[in-house]
Amino acid sequence: MDESKIILCRCENVTLADIHKLLESGITSMQEIKKMCRCTMGPCQGRTCKEMIAREVAAYNKIPVMEVDIPVSRIPIKPIMFGQFIKGGDES
Repeated sequence: MDESKIILCRCENVTLADIHKLLESGITSMQEIKKMCRCTMGPCQGRTCKEMIAREVAAYNKIPVMEVDIPVSRIPIKPIMFGQFIKGGDES
């Protein structure tokens, strides 16, 4: 299958081909990849793409996935409605 059609990060529209290009250019850590293409920075905060990208980085670097420098999620970890700030609690 064409790597340019396999989307790893749906929020930022980052494809498998994009990740492979970055890896081949010498950018081999997830933190650097995050800075270059904004993966894991969209509304899902990496919940849908972080593990897939980590597997690609691990395979490229020939290391276990547990050794990949997975970026820390920043607050808010979970998307919330703006109205929750105004009301000061759960929006039901």
